[in-house]
Amino acid sequence: MSRLRDIEEVWIPKTKLGELVQQGLITLDKIFQNNLVVKEKEIIGILLPQLKESVTTIKMVQQMTASGQRSKFKAVVLVGTDGFIGTGSAKSREVGPAIRKAIDKAKLSVVPVLRGCGSKECGCGGTHSIPFKVQGKCGSVRIRLIPAPAGVGLACADKVKDVLRLCGIEDIWSKTFGDTRTSENLVKATFDALKNAHKFNFNI
Repeated sequence: MSRLRDIEEVWIPKTKLGELVQQGLITLDKIFQNNLVVKEKEIIGILLPQLKESVTTIKMVQQMTASGQRSKFKAVVLVGTDGFIGTGSAKSREVGPAIRKAIDKAKLSVVPVLRGCGSKECGCGGTHSIPFKVQGKCGSVRIRLIPAPAGVGLACADKVKDVLRLCGIEDIWSKTFGDTRTSENLVKATFDALKNAHKFNFNI
């Protein structure tokens, strides 16, 4: 809580939305309902103080420049809590700054997660799974998330489990296609699928 108070005391909003959040005049639900663009990470820090962070991958990437070959670290990070998820990636010459930059980007990408019980075998009406099948893709990777009855658990790849656990989903089946060894693309494809659930919901 002390860290949150420090953010609120020193943060000077640069956007109108930031001013509304700092004054307590708008909620997170209103922001998403009106499709408002969040451009300041402090907005998410204040409205979702319980947000958890998880580093998915850290790898070294090399770039050829006029002065020779340069190496940087690339971090892929997840942030989330029950009903919300975000992901971001960033590069830096050192691991620490790369992770911090990725966390900042992940906070700006946070979206609500549509949870429910879309399994015909279960039908309990709870929020342990997703309400219907959704698909997502990133690069060559495609993923299909399928509602599962309570007790099945997360029947999917480890990196997919990381995403789903963080946003509070407990039971699911999944099918993946493409080069799923690419952890970053698999994580981002899962994130894309969860985002697409809202697009499907709005179109019915």
